Amino acid sequence: MKINYNVSAMIANNALTLNDNKLSDSLQKLSSGMKIANAKDNPSGLAMARKMNAQIESLKTAGDSTNDGISIVETADGVLSEVQEMLQRMNELAVKASNGTMTSVDRSVVQEEIAQLKQEVTRVAQTTQFNGQNILDGSFDLKGYATVGGSTDANVKVSSYSDQVTSGNVAINGLISTYNATSNTVSGAAVTSINANGKTYNASDLTVTSTGDIVTFSAKDGMSIQLQIDESLTGTQTCNLELTGKGTMSVQVGANEGQTLDMRIPEISLSNMGITNTDVSTADSAKEAINQIKDGLQYISDVRSRLGAYQNRLEHTDSSLAITTENMTSAYSRIMDVDMAEEMTEYSTQQVLSQAGTSMLAQANKRPSDVLQLLQ
Repeated sequence: MKINYNVSAMIANNALTLNDNKLSDSLQKLSSGMKIANAKDNPSGLAMARKMNAQIESLKTAGDSTNDGISIVETADGVLSEVQEMLQRMNELAVKASNGTMTSVDRSVVQEEIAQLKQEVTRVAQTTQFNGQNILDGSFDLKGYATVGGSTDANVKVSSYSDQVTSGNVAINGLISTYNATSNTVSGAAVTSINANGKTYNASDLTVTSTGDIVTFSAKDGMSIQLQIDESLTGTQTCNLELTGKGTMSVQVGANEGQTLDMRIPEISLSNMGITNTDVSTADSAKEAINQIKDGLQYISDVRSRLGAYQNRLEHTDSSLAITTENMTSAYSRIMDVDMAEEMTEYSTQQVLSQAGTSMLAQANKRPSDVLQLLQ
């Protein structure tokens, strides 16, 4: 037997070191609950898991943004519901004032109540906020600017336009209108043509309607433009519109760039509803007021319908994000999370091997001394 080199002890020590390393790795996995604790454990798996984790966190944030969007819609719709109630009350008062049995004194009382209701409509529209931002004053509606004859005209404003109208320049040719400052109404509005969306809409292609001082030009393909006109126009000058499309509220509904929902919340104003100069001082004017208030009710109904469509989409988006997040989390878990039962079995195995290795190393180290005892 050779005693210069204790080969048996070296072999036992190497095996013990290897087992101790495996035991340490197993203990780390059990204590952390992670299958991949370091990049050396599974480089490709770790890279994939890290990308998944970033995606999961982004999806969670998008879910929070979507819920904020739902809250905004609910806030706006709640206020519009109350505005609708006020308009309905105004309609009842106008119907009452149109009755021939009402005296002028009675109608003046009705007129005062209508005036108070209109003030309240204006107040709630201008002060309703979400997270410090006004949401019913037109801040989140599509924007546009008008010039007449090449110069800015403060009396002609872009009120709104449909989603089918792309941003850019629109030319309204031969625009004529007659404005009544006393009643704040426009009559006789007409155009010769409109150039928009790369198309030319002739007068025969357009439907022109007026509500108060709001004039709407609409076509069968969904193109619609609303102007607020507070002056008489002769049609000799072209009205040019610069539609920016800016102003909509963009809600992040996905984890990646460009996955947004642009919400339009039209301005709630007496002018847009066509009830700026609602007059019930006579039976005839009260009958006209009924039509104006009905137009206002229709305007609010249209806005609420749009908000309802946004809310339905956002709720479906939120559900979709939750499902995607759940599936991504499950995939991440399969890559990163350790199987505790399997790893506990491995830990027990390595623990037994380590104990056995320690015992064998002790035996191997004892053998040279046993040989020396034979020489004594």
